[in-house]
Amino acid sequence: MARLIFRNARLFDGRSDRCESAMNVLVEGDRIQQVSSAPIIADGATVIDVGGRTLMPGMIDAHVHAFFSDISVQKVEQFGESYRTAHAARMLGHALKCGFTTVRDTGGGNYGLARALADGLIQGPRFFYSGKVLSMTGGHGEIRDIWERPRYESICSCAGTVFSALGVIADGIYDCVKATREELRQGAHFIKIMGSGGVASPTDPIWMNQYREDEIRAIVNECVERRTYATAHCHPAAAVRRCVEFGVRCIEHGTLMDAETADFVADRGAYVVPTLIILEQLVELGRKMGFPPQNQQKAEAAWSGAIEGLRHMRAAGVKVCFGTDLLGDLYKHQCREITLRSEVFTAIEILHQLTSIPAEMMMLEGQIGCISEGAFADLLVVDGDPLQDVSLLAADGAYLRTILRNGELIKHVD
Repeated sequence: MARLIFRNARLFDGRSDRCESAMNVLVEGDRIQQVSSAPIIADGATVIDVGGRTLMPGMIDAHVHAFFSDISVQKVEQFGESYRTAHAARMLGHALKCGFTTVRDTGGGNYGLARALADGLIQGPRFFYSGKVLSMTGGHGEIRDIWERPRYESICSCAGTVFSALGVIADGIYDCVKATREELRQGAHFIKIMGSGGVASPTDPIWMNQYREDEIRAIVNECVERRTYATAHCHPAAAVRRCVEFGVRCIEHGTLMDAETADFVADRGAYVVPTLIILEQLVELGRKMGFPPQNQQKAEAAWSGAIEGLRHMRAAGVKVCFGTDLLGDLYKHQCREITLRSEVFTAIEILHQLTSIPAEMMMLEGQIGCISEGAFADLLVVDGDPLQDVSLLAADGAYLRTILRNGELIKHVD
Protein backbone atom coordinates (compact mmCIF):
# COMPACT_ATOMS: atom_id res chain seq x y z
CA MET A 1 0.00 0.00 0.00
CA ALA A 2 1.43 3.36 -1.09
CA ARG A 3 2.27 5.85 1.66
CA LEU A 4 2.58 9.62 1.47
CA ILE A 5 3.62 12.05 4.19
CA PHE A 6 2.72 15.73 3.88
CA ARG A 7 5.20 17.57 6.08
CA ASN A 8 5.26 21.12 7.47
CA ALA A 9 1.76 22.08 6.33
CA ARG A 10 -0.42 24.98 7.31
CA LEU A 11 -3.54 22.84 7.71
CA PHE A 12 -7.16 23.84 7.14
CA ASP A 13 -9.24 20.81 8.11
CA GLY A 14 -12.49 21.90 6.43
CA ARG A 15 -14.39 22.32 9.69
CA SER A 16 -12.61 24.95 11.77
CA ASP A 17 -12.31 28.69 11.17
CA ARG A 18 -8.51 28.79 11.15
CA CYS A 19 -5.38 26.90 10.17
CA GLU A 20 -2.94 24.95 12.31
CA SER A 21 0.74 25.54 11.51
CA ALA A 22 3.53 22.96 11.21
CA MET A 23 1.18 20.00 10.76
CA ASN A 24 1.92 16.59 9.24
CA VAL A 25 -0.43 14.15 7.52
CA LEU A 26 0.10 10.48 6.68
CA VAL A 27 -1.82 8.95 3.78
CA GLU A 28 -1.95 5.19 3.26
CA GLY A 29 -3.72 4.00 0.15
CA ASP A 30 -6.94 5.95 -0.26
CA ARG A 31 -7.28 7.08 3.37
CA ILE A 32 -5.79 9.60 5.77
CA GLN A 33 -4.20 7.55 8.56
CA GLN A 34 -2.67 10.19 10.83
CA VAL A 35 -2.84 13.94 11.42
CA SER A 36 -0.23 15.21 13.87
CA SER A 37 1.76 18.23 14.99
CA ALA A 38 4.60 15.82 15.78
CA PRO A 39 6.87 14.41 13.03
CA ILE A 40 5.50 11.30 11.31
CA ILE A 41 7.79 8.45 10.32
CA ALA A 42 6.51 5.63 8.11
CA ASP A 43 8.63 3.03 6.33
CA GLY A 44 8.69 3.42 2.57
CA ALA A 45 6.69 6.63 2.57
CA THR A 46 7.16 9.34 -0.02
CA VAL A 47 7.59 12.69 1.72
CA ILE A 48 6.09 15.88 0.30
CA ASP A 49 7.41 19.00 2.02
CA VAL A 50 4.53 21.46 1.90
CA GLY A 51 6.87 24.26 2.95
CA GLY A 52 4.34 26.03 5.13
CA ARG A 53 1.76 26.29 2.37
CA THR A 54 -1.93 25.56 2.96
CA LEU A 55 -3.04 21.93 2.98
CA MET A 56 -6.83 21.66 2.69
CA PRO A 57 -9.50 19.13 1.70
CA GLY A 58 -10.37 18.69 -1.95
CA MET A 59 -13.29 20.88 -2.99
CA ILE A 60 -16.85 19.65 -3.59
CA ASP A 61 -19.17 20.89 -6.35
CA ALA A 62 -22.57 19.76 -5.11
CA HIS A 63 -24.53 20.56 -8.29
CA VAL A 64 -23.25 19.44 -11.68
CA HIS A 65 -24.76 17.77 -14.75
CA ALA A 66 -22.02 15.69 -16.35
CA PHE A 67 -24.14 14.59 -19.32
CA PHE A 68 -25.68 18.03 -20.03
CA SER A 69 -23.66 18.62 -23.20
CA ASP A 70 -25.58 21.69 -24.44
CA ILE A 71 -27.70 24.50 -23.02
CA SER A 72 -30.59 23.11 -25.07
CA VAL A 73 -32.25 20.14 -23.38
CA GLN A 74 -33.55 19.01 -26.78
CA LYS A 75 -30.02 18.90 -28.25
CA VAL A 76 -28.75 16.96 -25.25
CA GLU A 77 -31.32 14.32 -26.09
CA GLN A 78 -30.71 14.38 -29.85
CA PHE A 79 -26.88 14.16 -29.78
CA GLY A 80 -26.97 10.75 -28.16
CA GLU A 81 -25.24 8.86 -25.39
CA SER A 82 -21.77 8.76 -26.95
CA TYR A 83 -21.64 12.54 -27.33
CA ARG A 84 -22.93 13.09 -23.79
CA THR A 85 -20.26 10.74 -22.43
CA ALA A 86 -17.47 12.52 -24.30
CA HIS A 87 -18.66 15.82 -22.85
CA ALA A 88 -18.77 14.31 -19.36
CA ALA A 89 -15.16 13.11 -19.64
CA ARG A 90 -13.97 16.57 -20.68
CA MET A 91 -16.01 18.39 -18.04
CA LEU A 92 -15.03 16.10 -15.17
CA GLY A 93 -11.37 16.25 -16.13
CA HIS A 94 -11.52 20.04 -15.99
CA ALA A 95 -13.21 19.93 -12.57
CA LEU A 96 -10.47 17.74 -11.12
CA LYS A 97 -7.73 20.02 -12.47
CA CYS A 98 -9.46 22.92 -10.72
CA GLY A 99 -9.28 21.08 -7.39
CA PHE A 100 -12.78 19.58 -7.24
CA THR A 101 -12.13 16.08 -5.95
CA THR A 102 -15.85 15.32 -5.48
CA VAL A 103 -18.88 16.22 -7.59
CA ARG A 104 -22.56 15.55 -7.00
CA ASP A 105 -24.49 15.00 -10.22
CA THR A 106 -28.05 16.25 -9.76
CA GLY A 107 -29.65 14.87 -12.90
CA GLY A 108 -28.58 12.41 -15.60
CA GLY A 109 -25.49 10.81 -14.07
CA ASN A 110 -25.59 7.04 -13.85
CA TYR A 111 -23.83 3.90 -12.71
CA GLY A 112 -21.90 3.51 -15.97
CA LEU A 113 -20.19 6.89 -15.62
CA ALA A 114 -19.54 6.34 -11.91
CA ARG A 115 -17.98 2.94 -12.66
CA ALA A 116 -15.83 4.35 -15.49
CA LEU A 117 -14.45 6.95 -13.07
CA ALA A 118 -13.90 4.41 -10.30
CA ASP A 119 -12.10 2.04 -12.68
CA GLY A 120 -9.88 4.79 -14.06
CA LEU A 121 -11.20 4.63 -17.62
CA ILE A 122 -11.57 8.41 -17.44
CA GLN A 123 -10.04 10.81 -14.94
CA GLY A 124 -12.27 12.92 -12.78
CA PRO A 125 -13.54 13.60 -9.27
CA ARG A 126 -15.27 11.25 -6.85
CA PHE A 127 -18.76 10.95 -8.33
CA PHE A 128 -22.17 10.82 -6.62
CA TYR A 129 -25.36 10.86 -8.69
CA SER A 130 -29.14 11.09 -8.39
CA GLY A 131 -29.87 9.24 -11.62
CA LYS A 132 -32.74 10.65 -13.64
CA VAL A 133 -34.59 13.61 -12.15
CA LEU A 134 -38.25 13.01 -11.24
CA SER A 135 -40.69 15.50 -12.76
CA MET A 136 -44.43 15.76 -13.12
CA THR A 137 -45.93 16.06 -16.60
CA GLY A 138 -45.38 19.62 -17.78
CA GLY A 139 -42.79 20.20 -15.08
CA HIS A 140 -39.17 21.30 -15.22
CA GLY A 141 -38.07 17.81 -16.30
CA GLU A 142 -40.10 18.03 -19.52
CA ILE A 143 -38.15 18.47 -22.75
CA ARG A 144 -41.22 18.43 -25.01
CA ASP A 145 -42.21 21.77 -26.47
CA ILE A 146 -45.76 23.06 -26.34
CA TRP A 147 -46.75 21.79 -29.79
CA GLU A 148 -45.33 18.28 -29.34
CA ARG A 149 -47.47 15.22 -28.71
CA PRO A 150 -46.37 12.41 -26.35
CA ARG A 151 -43.74 10.28 -28.09
CA TYR A 152 -41.75 8.34 -25.46
CA GLU A 153 -42.26 4.67 -24.75
CA SER A 154 -43.08 3.43 -21.27
CA ILE A 155 -40.40 1.91 -19.08
CA CYS A 156 -42.62 -1.18 -18.99
CA SER A 157 -46.05 -2.11 -20.26
CA CYS A 158 -47.64 -1.81 -16.83
CA ALA A 159 -46.59 1.77 -16.08
CA GLY A 160 -47.27 5.18 -17.53
CA THR A 161 -43.83 6.53 -16.70
CA VAL A 162 -41.94 8.20 -19.55
CA PHE A 163 -38.30 9.17 -19.65
CA SER A 164 -35.49 10.98 -21.44
CA ALA A 165 -31.71 10.96 -21.01
CA LEU A 166 -31.90 13.28 -18.01
CA GLY A 167 -35.34 12.89 -16.45
CA VAL A 168 -38.35 10.71 -15.69
CA ILE A 169 -41.94 11.91 -15.92
CA ALA A 170 -43.90 10.40 -13.05
CA ASP A 171 -47.38 11.44 -11.91
CA GLY A 172 -49.29 10.17 -8.89
CA ILE A 173 -48.05 8.27 -5.87
CA TYR A 174 -47.76 4.92 -7.69
CA ASP A 175 -45.54 6.20 -10.50
CA CYS A 176 -43.50 8.44 -8.17
CA VAL A 177 -42.73 5.53 -5.86
CA LYS A 178 -41.94 3.23 -8.78
CA ALA A 179 -39.62 5.78 -10.42
CA THR A 180 -37.85 6.44 -7.10
CA ARG A 181 -37.29 2.74 -6.51
CA GLU A 182 -36.02 2.29 -10.06
CA GLU A 183 -33.38 5.02 -9.71
CA LEU A 184 -32.29 3.66 -6.33
CA ARG A 185 -32.07 0.18 -7.84
CA GLN A 186 -29.63 1.59 -10.39
CA GLY A 187 -27.35 2.89 -7.66
CA ALA A 188 -28.56 6.47 -7.24
CA HIS A 189 -27.02 7.98 -4.12
CA PHE A 190 -30.04 10.26 -3.61
CA ILE A 191 -33.19 11.31 -5.46
CA LYS A 192 -33.91 14.68 -7.03
CA ILE A 193 -37.36 16.02 -7.80
CA MET A 194 -38.49 19.08 -9.66
CA GLY A 195 -40.24 21.19 -7.03
CA SER A 196 -40.81 24.30 -9.13
CA GLY A 197 -40.58 25.69 -12.62
CA GLY A 198 -37.14 26.23 -14.09
CA VAL A 199 -35.12 28.16 -16.62
CA ALA A 200 -34.17 25.62 -19.30
CA SER A 201 -37.53 23.82 -19.64
CA PRO A 202 -39.81 24.98 -22.45
CA THR A 203 -43.34 25.09 -21.02
CA ASP A 204 -43.43 25.73 -17.25
CA PRO A 205 -43.39 29.19 -15.64
CA ILE A 206 -40.60 29.62 -13.10
CA TRP A 207 -43.03 30.58 -10.30
CA MET A 208 -44.96 27.31 -10.56
CA ASN A 209 -45.01 24.91 -7.58
CA GLN A 210 -44.65 21.31 -8.79
CA TYR A 211 -45.71 17.94 -7.35
CA ARG A 212 -48.47 17.51 -4.77
CA GLU A 213 -47.75 17.05 -1.09
CA ASP A 214 -48.65 13.35 -1.17
CA GLU A 215 -46.29 12.75 -4.12
CA ILE A 216 -43.37 14.54 -2.44
CA ARG A 217 -43.91 12.77 0.88
CA ALA A 218 -44.09 9.39 -0.89
CA ILE A 219 -40.76 10.03 -2.63
CA VAL A 220 -39.14 11.25 0.59
CA ASN A 221 -40.36 8.16 2.44
CA GLU A 222 -38.79 5.83 -0.15
CA CYS A 223 -35.49 7.68 0.27
CA VAL A 224 -35.64 7.43 4.07
CA GLU A 225 -36.27 3.70 3.86
CA ARG A 226 -33.15 3.44 1.66
CA ARG A 227 -31.20 5.50 4.26
CA THR A 228 -30.67 8.34 1.83
CA TYR A 229 -32.45 11.62 1.05
CA ALA A 230 -34.42 13.66 -1.47
CA THR A 231 -33.40 17.01 -2.88
CA ALA A 232 -35.59 19.43 -4.82
CA HIS A 233 -35.05 21.91 -7.63
CA CYS A 234 -36.76 25.12 -6.44
CA HIS A 235 -36.44 28.75 -7.45
CA PRO A 236 -39.34 30.62 -5.75
CA ALA A 237 -39.64 30.90 -1.99
CA ALA A 238 -43.07 29.22 -1.93
CA ALA A 239 -41.67 26.08 -3.56
CA VAL A 240 -38.69 26.04 -1.20
CA ARG A 241 -40.88 26.23 1.89
CA ARG A 242 -43.34 23.50 0.91
CA CYS A 243 -40.60 21.07 -0.18
CA VAL A 244 -38.71 21.50 3.10
CA GLU A 245 -41.98 21.21 5.03
CA PHE A 246 -42.73 17.91 3.23
CA GLY A 247 -39.40 16.37 4.23
CA VAL A 248 -36.93 17.27 1.47
CA ARG A 249 -33.39 17.50 2.90
CA CYS A 250 -31.83 19.89 0.39
CA ILE A 251 -32.90 22.63 -2.02
CA GLU A 252 -31.14 23.15 -5.34
CA HIS A 253 -30.88 26.84 -6.36
CA GLY A 254 -33.26 28.56 -3.90
CA THR A 255 -32.70 31.60 -6.06
CA LEU A 256 -35.71 33.71 -5.09
CA MET A 257 -35.44 33.09 -1.34
CA ASP A 258 -37.01 35.66 0.95
CA ALA A 259 -36.13 36.37 4.58
CA GLU A 260 -39.09 34.50 6.09
CA THR A 261 -38.43 31.37 4.04
CA ALA A 262 -34.70 31.49 4.81
CA ASP A 263 -35.53 31.52 8.52
CA PHE A 264 -37.85 28.52 8.03
CA VAL A 265 -35.18 26.57 6.12
CA ALA A 266 -32.58 27.33 8.78
CA ASP A 267 -34.92 26.30 11.60
CA ARG A 268 -35.62 22.97 9.86
CA GLY A 269 -31.89 22.32 9.35
CA ALA A 270 -32.26 21.91 5.59
CA TYR A 271 -29.49 22.70 3.12
CA VAL A 272 -29.43 24.94 0.04
CA VAL A 273 -27.14 24.68 -3.01
CA PRO A 274 -27.24 28.07 -4.78
CA THR A 275 -25.97 28.14 -8.37
CA LEU A 276 -25.25 31.72 -9.41
CA ILE A 277 -22.77 31.14 -12.20
CA ILE A 278 -25.17 29.39 -14.58
CA LEU A 279 -27.61 32.29 -14.33
CA GLU A 280 -24.90 34.90 -14.86
CA GLN A 281 -23.56 33.09 -17.91
CA LEU A 282 -26.99 32.52 -19.46
CA VAL A 283 -27.83 36.20 -19.02
CA GLU A 284 -24.53 37.23 -20.64
CA LEU A 285 -24.20 34.56 -23.33
CA GLY A 286 -27.56 32.84 -23.68
CA ARG A 287 -28.75 34.75 -26.73
CA LYS A 288 -25.44 34.19 -28.57
CA MET A 289 -25.62 30.49 -27.75
CA GLY A 290 -29.14 30.15 -29.12
CA PHE A 291 -31.06 30.05 -25.83
CA PRO A 292 -34.79 30.46 -26.72
CA PRO A 293 -36.31 33.87 -25.87
CA GLN A 294 -38.80 32.46 -23.33
CA ASN A 295 -35.97 30.71 -21.49
CA GLN A 296 -33.78 33.81 -21.64
CA GLN A 297 -36.49 35.80 -19.91
CA LYS A 298 -36.70 33.25 -17.10
CA ALA A 299 -32.92 33.31 -16.66
CA GLU A 300 -32.94 37.10 -16.35
CA ALA A 301 -35.78 37.00 -13.82
CA ALA A 302 -33.95 34.46 -11.66
CA TRP A 303 -30.61 36.30 -11.89
CA SER A 304 -32.20 39.58 -10.80
CA GLY A 305 -32.93 38.15 -7.34
CA ALA A 306 -30.06 35.71 -6.87
CA ILE A 307 -27.67 37.87 -4.83
CA GLU A 308 -30.47 39.11 -2.59
CA GLY A 309 -31.48 35.49 -2.00
CA LEU A 310 -27.95 34.72 -0.84
CA ARG A 311 -28.05 37.61 1.62
CA HIS A 312 -31.25 36.23 3.16
CA MET A 313 -29.65 32.79 3.49
CA ARG A 314 -26.58 34.22 5.20
CA ALA A 315 -28.60 36.37 7.59
CA ALA A 316 -30.72 33.37 8.61
CA GLY A 317 -27.77 31.02 9.03
CA VAL A 318 -28.89 28.57 6.35
CA LYS A 319 -26.47 25.72 5.69
CA VAL A 320 -25.23 26.66 2.21
CA CYS A 321 -23.31 24.34 -0.14
CA PHE A 322 -21.28 25.12 -3.25
CA GLY A 323 -22.77 24.31 -6.67
CA THR A 324 -22.54 25.48 -10.27
CA ASP A 325 -25.14 23.78 -12.55
CA LEU A 326 -23.16 24.65 -15.69
CA LEU A 327 -24.41 23.37 -19.05
CA GLY A 328 -22.51 22.57 -22.24
CA ASP A 329 -19.38 24.62 -22.88
CA LEU A 330 -20.12 26.82 -19.87
CA TYR A 331 -18.39 24.21 -17.64
CA LYS A 332 -15.19 26.25 -18.06
CA HIS A 333 -16.60 28.90 -15.68
CA GLN A 334 -16.90 26.52 -12.70
CA CYS A 335 -14.47 28.42 -10.47
CA ARG A 336 -16.17 31.78 -11.06
CA GLU A 337 -18.93 30.69 -8.68
CA ILE A 338 -16.39 31.33 -5.91
CA THR A 339 -15.92 34.91 -7.10
CA LEU A 340 -19.66 35.56 -7.28
CA ARG A 341 -20.24 34.30 -3.74
CA SER A 342 -17.56 36.65 -2.47
CA GLU A 343 -20.06 39.49 -2.87
CA VAL A 344 -21.99 38.07 0.09
CA PHE A 345 -19.90 35.53 2.01
CA THR A 346 -16.52 35.71 3.70
CA ALA A 347 -13.60 33.54 2.59
CA ILE A 348 -14.01 31.09 5.48
CA GLU A 349 -17.74 30.77 4.82
CA ILE A 350 -17.05 29.90 1.18
CA LEU A 351 -14.38 27.39 2.22
CA HIS A 352 -16.92 25.64 4.45
CA GLN A 353 -19.40 25.67 1.55
CA LEU A 354 -16.74 23.95 -0.58
CA THR A 355 -15.85 21.27 1.98
CA SER A 356 -17.53 20.25 5.23
CA ILE A 357 -21.08 21.56 4.66
CA PRO A 358 -21.76 19.63 1.41
CA ALA A 359 -20.14 16.55 2.96
CA GLU A 360 -22.62 16.78 5.84
CA MET A 361 -25.52 17.36 3.43
CA MET A 362 -24.51 14.27 1.41
CA MET A 363 -24.41 12.15 4.59
CA LEU A 364 -20.65 11.73 4.15
CA GLU A 365 -19.44 13.73 7.13
CA GLY A 366 -15.97 12.58 8.19
CA GLN A 367 -15.34 10.89 4.85
CA ILE A 368 -14.95 13.78 2.40
CA GLY A 369 -14.60 17.56 2.79
CA CYS A 370 -12.27 17.25 5.78
CA ILE A 371 -8.75 16.35 6.85
CA SER A 372 -9.14 13.84 9.65
CA GLU A 373 -8.05 10.30 10.39
CA GLY A 374 -10.11 7.80 8.43
CA ALA A 375 -11.29 10.27 5.79
CA PHE A 376 -10.68 9.72 2.10
CA ALA A 377 -7.34 11.11 0.94
CA ASP A 378 -8.63 14.01 -1.16
CA LEU A 379 -6.20 16.89 -0.57
CA LEU A 380 -5.01 20.15 -2.07
CA VAL A 381 -1.81 22.11 -1.48
CA VAL A 382 -2.52 25.80 -2.12
CA ASP A 383 0.26 28.27 -2.87
CA GLY A 384 -1.03 30.99 -0.56
CA ASP A 385 -3.68 31.44 2.12
CA PRO A 386 -7.25 30.89 0.84
CA LEU A 387 -8.65 31.85 4.24
CA GLN A 388 -7.44 35.37 3.52
CA ASP A 389 -7.74 35.30 -0.28
CA VAL A 390 -10.33 32.82 -1.55
CA SER A 391 -9.65 33.95 -5.14
CA LEU A 392 -6.66 31.57 -5.03
CA LEU A 393 -9.24 28.81 -5.52
CA ALA A 394 -11.01 30.65 -8.34
CA ALA A 395 -8.08 30.50 -10.80
CA ASP A 396 -8.79 27.13 -12.46
CA GLY A 397 -6.12 25.37 -10.41
CA ALA A 398 -3.30 27.80 -11.14
CA TYR A 399 -2.40 28.12 -7.41
CA LEU A 400 -2.74 24.42 -6.63
CA ARG A 401 0.69 22.83 -6.28
CA THR A 402 -0.69 19.41 -5.40
CA ILE A 403 -3.99 17.66 -6.10
CA LEU A 404 -4.53 14.29 -4.41
CA ARG A 405 -7.71 12.37 -5.18
CA ASN A 406 -8.39 9.07 -3.42
CA GLY A 407 -4.71 8.81 -2.53
CA GLU A 408 -3.59 9.29 -6.16
CA LEU A 409 -1.36 12.21 -7.08
CA ILE A 410 -3.14 13.99 -9.91
CA LYS A 411 -0.83 16.99 -9.86
CA HIS A 412 2.34 17.79 -7.95
CA VAL A 413 4.79 20.67 -8.40
CA ASP A 414 7.91 20.61 -6.20
